[in-house]
Amino acid sequence: MLDAHCEQILNEYRERKDAFERMKDCVLSTLRDLLRENGITVTAVEGRVKTEKSLAGKLELKGYKYKTLRDITDIIGCRVITFYTNEVDKIAALVEQVFDVDWNESVDKRKLYDTDRFGYMSLHYICRVPKALYSDPACPDINDYRFEIQMRTTLQHIWAVTTHDTGYKSDIEIPREYLRQLSRLAGLLEIADEQFTQIITEVEEYRRQVRTLIRDGKYEDLELNGDTFRNYMEIDPFRGLNSRIAAVNRAEISAADPSNYLEVFRREFGFETIADVEAMRKAYEEDAYRLAVRQIAGTDLDILSANVGLQNLCVVKILKEGRGVDSIRRLLDILYGPRERNVRSASRIYSQAIELNIASRPKEE
Repeated sequence: MLDAHCEQILNEYRERKDAFERMKDCVLSTLRDLLRENGITVTAVEGRVKTEKSLAGKLELKGYKYKTLRDITDIIGCRVITFYTNEVDKIAALVEQVFDVDWNESVDKRKLYDTDRFGYMSLHYICRVPKALYSDPACPDINDYRFEIQMRTTLQHIWAVTTHDTGYKSDIEIPREYLRQLSRLAGLLEIADEQFTQIITEVEEYRRQVRTLIRDGKYEDLELNGDTFRNYMEIDPFRGLNSRIAAVNRAEISAADPSNYLEVFRREFGFETIADVEAMRKAYEEDAYRLAVRQIAGTDLDILSANVGLQNLCVVKILKEGRGVDSIRRLLDILYGPRERNVRSASRIYSQAIELNIASRPKEE
């Protein structure tokens, strides 16, 4: 049973319930926009307005602590769940730029645990929405009310939900063996969180190094893999060759996915570094140009794939290694999938190469 003071607070809540819902929607929309604009992908952005039943229960337990509804900081509660621990601080910095943070009421639970304790480490900000961001004519004092934003990782969220459901760290009595198991689980989750963050940090550093080496042309230091090949292709190394080929018919170059060539380089050619790809480009560019011109000359092709130069480079390498029609057909199978027309295309390309003295003589494989 609530006393008159608590009933007054509850009535204040009822009068502003709709305004709280609108402010919650504004906060969530703002958070999602911030994350999208800054390229941060998260597990979830969620929020709620405390129900009347929940607020009544809180007032019944400790209504004496609150003079008015403004003193309750979690009428609106929002949560951002991230993948990695280092993203929590990034998101917190964005929140600080947009909302007015009440530092006296905010708490960083990551700093509360003793060295012998485990647990989820969540960052809780108590904020107000500035009028410049949101105002509500139907409720002019809405900006005076505070709300909570929790920022935590997915694993921290799992721990929080688990402990809430089990009553861990509450007044509910739990057998000691279960408390020990929960503590062990908390330790594992904390280690996993740290390891995920460490790995992603190291991967990002590796990718920065790859971009630097690509930019500086130090290809011999780069193992040929998906990351290095993607970064290499981003500098458009075959642009010059493609432009020369396209100029024959004044054709346009259409974007194309070069990812299948990675399998060609590693499986068919045995390439190990980006330097191997670059060496092929330099060694066979002229012959690749001549072969491509032979294929499109006399046609009305006005759109060419961005892989046209790369495909002809691979064909020339096959021919220079003394291989023939079967190897060209296998190349086409990898690039476009096995199909009957690849056999005909391989034979035609080989015949054209013979005419240009790129392939010296037919060879059965």
